[in-house]
Amino acid sequence: MTKFVLWRLATLLPVMLGISVIVFFFIHLIPGDPAAVMAGDYAAPGQIAELRTALGLDESLPNQYFRYARRLLHGDLGRSIHTHNPIASELATRLPASMELALSAMLIAIVIGIPAGILSATKRGSLLDAASMVGALIGVSMPVYVLGLIAMWMFAFKLGWLPVGGRLAADLQLQRTTGFFVLDGLLSGNFPACVDAVKHLMVPAMTLSTVPMAIIARITRSSLLDCLSQDYIRTARGKGLTEPMIVIRHALKNGMLPVVTVIGLQIGVILSGAVLTETIFSWPGIGRWVYEAITKRDYPVIQGMTLFIGVVFLFTSLLVDCLYALLDPRIRYD
Repeated sequence: MTKFVLWRLATLLPVMLGISVIVFFFIHLIPGDPAAVMAGDYAAPGQIAELRTALGLDESLPNQYFRYARRLLHGDLGRSIHTHNPIASELATRLPASMELALSAMLIAIVIGIPAGILSATKRGSLLDAASMVGALIGVSMPVYVLGLIAMWMFAFKLGWLPVGGRLAADLQLQRTTGFFVLDGLLSGNFPACVDAVKHLMVPAMTLSTVPMAIIARITRSSLLDCLSQDYIRTARGKGLTEPMIVIRHALKNGMLPVVTVIGLQIGVILSGAVLTETIFSWPGIGRWVYEAITKRDYPVIQGMTLFIGVVFLFTSLLVDCLYALLDPRIRYD
């Protein structure tokens, strides 16, 4: 396992290099001039030309890329065109909000998706199976922004149960330690703020969890049905084992590899879906930041966040590969 992890970490370097090249050159294909955006609408052509020279935008693309790669090696993602703040510091500020939302959405997707898939597989052909798969199909098909607006209208405006957007009510104060408002409320003993943070989190997290939840449910059902048809399941039934024990201890354990794979892949789906979800619910995370950067043509922010999401995909894939060996003792990477 150790050799495999070290080998995978070594292979991440050329992949990350390829991602940086693709991100850099594709961003430069977007119409618009960063220097003109930074200078403003009323800047003179001479001012724009001077700013373009100062930013190095008048150099060839290979030279610009080598300067960009050299900064990346030093952990410098550049500066925002509009705020002039370092992108790395902005990312550190906004990342906890996105992580809290993403982890909550993934928790909801796993807690609901896996049991739904198990029930569908064990009750194959029943009304419960049909209802579960129809719900999964709707979850996969429904766009996040449509579902978010429906949830906002229902729970916030129609029923008045939950707040519309943001992370915390304006009249509440919270000592920020980790950046996770629910956890910070618990650590500081500020339970009113903790409860309010949970209320603000519920609708965005449920909205963001719909697509991963549906996919996890369908993969769990398919994998479990395949395992339930194997000879060792018939042997377990012949030995007199109860059906819950057969499903949980034998079939589900052997059928978890595809489920773990799809859970790892859904982390990237959640990060990409967070762009729309955070924008709809005014959630101050990296998704909303990327949306604002796209609308303002803030190229350094778009580059930095695209590269960051790509790196998250790579390390998630590495983690999933390592979990394979823990779930299935027959797998030995060494």
